Amino acid sequence: MPGDLIKFLGTAGARFVMAKQLRYSAGTLVALNGGQVILDPGPGTLLRCAKSRPPIDLLGLDGVILTHAHIDHSGDVNAVLDAMTSGGLSRRGRLFAPKECLEGPNAVVLRYLRAGLEEVVVLKPETEYALGPLQFATSIRHRHPAETYGVKFRQGGQTIAFLVDTEYFDGLAEAYSDADVLVLNVVRRQPHESGTVMHLSLDEARAVIAKVRPRKAILTHFGMTMLRARPRELAEGLSKDLGIEVIAASDGMTLEVGRS
Repeated sequence: MPGDLIKFLGTAGARFVMAKQLRYSAGTLVALNGGQVILDPGPGTLLRCAKSRPPIDLLGLDGVILTHAHIDHSGDVNAVLDAMTSGGLSRRGRLFAPKECLEGPNAVVLRYLRAGLEEVVVLKPETEYALGPLQFATSIRHRHPAETYGVKFRQGGQTIAFLVDTEYFDGLAEAYSDADVLVLNVVRRQPHESGTVMHLSLDEARAVIAKVRPRKAILTHFGMTMLRARPRELAEGLSKDLGIEVIAASDGMTLEVGRS
């Protein structure tokens, strides 16, 4: 797939939207600087790659990045790794993941598949990484039940950041202050009444966007309350209020990323 782009294979967030497949729960293809990775291959990623137009050849992937171990972000990771390595026959590609994804009771990556990879890299907070010409960095650790990091890709003098699952906390916006393009996981229309659900609400996403002031913001990873409230209309409202281009991602949406 030529060019620098982000392709949202799925935009489902949280359990119920994923379980009902009201939106696809597949991951995101990031193709920058001649490199290609799948970010957070949730359930259905393998199928969505095959059904994409044009199809996404997983043999062309350079790697996979997991931001955390939850099933909506990692459900297809083993299938994608297997496809990327031709069933383990070709030793190629790299996996980047928090330690919790690889070790302990919540490990999500099968051990026998790791032998087919060139390298398995354990993600740490605020650290720079390179995958050939594709460069990225992790954010500070997010506040989420699993060990979670956002990802910031460097391309042509700009930063394309994915602010993934987290509750809002002081310092979150500042951690993404360098983002030119900011993708935010916005699961909830309003904060959950229990106060224990560690996901961003729309107003919290608004606060982050207002502080960061990226050139473009993309909302994704929608839960039921966001879907009912019509994400496209919500994004249009944010654009008018903030004077910043805000888009609600849709399944299969491709965002071409120009150089700054």
